[in-house]
Amino acid sequence: MIGPEGEHIGVVSLQEALRRAEEYGLDLVEIAPTADPPVVRIIDYGKFIYEQTKKEREARRSQKQAEVKEIRLRPKTNEHHREIKVRDARRWLEEGMKVKVRVRFRGREITYPELAQQQLQAVAQELADVAVIEQEPNLEGRTMLMILAPKKK
Repeated sequence: MIGPEGEHIGVVSLQEALRRAEEYGLDLVEIAPTADPPVVRIIDYGKFIYEQTKKEREARRSQKQAEVKEIRLRPKTNEHHREIKVRDARRWLEEGMKVKVRVRFRGREITYPELAQQQLQAVAQELADVAVIEQEPNLEGRTMLMILAPKKK
């Protein structure tokens, strides 16, 4: 049993623990039910719940959401346009965002998936100094997709 100020009281019977909790005007809360013997604490339960939710909210706020940006290419995208898109992707990766590189097929272009594979490999090579491939290029319907994540510093 743990007291209201966090002091260790020791092993006591359930009736004794309940009596002491009532004596302090607080609640008896089971902290570790799987321990042998179970650990209980005398606390204000409402305050305990409030502090738990406050900690959870703070933890959620401090989490960083990984933003995903996307660049779209076509199998016939020329080198100059690809370089412009890669420049944007480099900036996003340096800011810590993930980049989704999508090659979209139109019409009969789908019969040449190796062109899209070459485009994606070229993009990955150009960004190799700032990015790692998180998801290898794979075909999903009429698009070939690859995801790049920023390198850890």
